[in-house]
Amino acid sequence: MARIAGVNIPTNKRVEIALTYIHGIGPAKAVEICDKIGITRERRMAELSDAEVISIREAIDSDYMVEGDLRREVSMNIKRLMDLGCYRGLRHRKRLPVRGQRTHTNARTRKGPAKPIAGKKK
Repeated sequence: MARIAGVNIPTNKRVEIALTYIHGIGPAKAVEICDKIGITRERRMAELSDAEVISIREAIDSDYMVEGDLRREVSMNIKRLMDLGCYRGLRHRKRLPVRGQRTHTNARTRKGPAKPIAGKKK
């Protein structure tokens, strides 16, 4: 099992799919990495040589922000918004939707399970 950026990569999957297991690499970036290194996307991770896995690891380390660094940057950006006290920061602080979605109904993912209100029977 290959280990890239601190993540165990599944060996039986195609290279472009297996690279998406790394936080910060989606399908488009996975294809871009494969093209840059010159690995066909249809090959399986188990078929790659150690040199090819090392070249993938080096390409990711040099060109992309992934895993811990990316999570840290995102959390610092959110913390900065909260410290500024701007609208988006206030929404993050109150754990409400940030991007203009309605909250009268829906928004259950962000707000959590519905809390019953006493005496609200019809």
